[in-house]
Amino acid sequence: MKTIALIPARLESQRFPNKLIKKLDGVPIIARTYIAALNTKLFDEVYVVSGNDEIIELIKSMNGLTFKSRKIHQSGTDRIAEAANEIDHDIVVNLQGDEPFINIDSIENLIASFQDSSVEMASLMTSFNSFDEIKNPNHVKVTVDKNNNAIFFSRLPIPLGESEINKFNRHIGVYAFRKNTLINFSSLNRSKNEISENLEGNRAIDNSIPVKMIKIDFHGISIDTEKDFIDAEKYLSRNA
Repeated sequence: MKTIALIPARLESQRFPNKLIKKLDGVPIIARTYIAALNTKLFDEVYVVSGNDEIIELIKSMNGLTFKSRKIHQSGTDRIAEAANEIDHDIVVNLQGDEPFINIDSIENLIASFQDSSVEMASLMTSFNSFDEIKNPNHVKVTVDKNNNAIFFSRLPIPLGESEINKFNRHIGVYAFRKNTLINFSSLNRSKNEISENLEGNRAIDNSIPVKMIKIDFHGISIDTEKDFIDAEKYLSRNA
């Protein structure tokens, strides 16, 4: 199976504008993510997909592969679908541009899930460290069925009323798709639950596309806010 990574990237983040070109120990975040994806050696090709010329030119200056978006997209998954439609592959992994610390084992397990021919779409989840994390709407929660297929993604603490921390699952926003599943997903209208939670995984669930959730131990750092950026700097200094 030909497996590629597509990294959607835009500068217009509401919570932390221009974050992807902000330098983390001298290297722009999006460049770090691109390099980390290459270094996993899990992908036949890695592309950054963006509508921003500044990002495209930055990756090209590294001799990296890029795809220039020609449309305005509602989500990162919709952005990579435009590119996926024109790139030869079997499996595509949607890596978040603001998560430069990629765990190889986690992505390897995600890709391996497609050895099961029934898996069309997959994502990652991990445990929470504290109830403060669970209450934080920036940390997405996911409930699953007995087969570890997603039931619902939410910014609220779900399952509601649960008091045991190990009953909560933290969603890690890395999705993988078979090519046709991604293109089909992108052709669907945003669902009511996707809009209300602002979480694109709910579009798949609302349209009966199973999302296989892979449990991992790694938490990662998603740089959504300036505080996250400070945490990333601390993480980098500890793991340099």
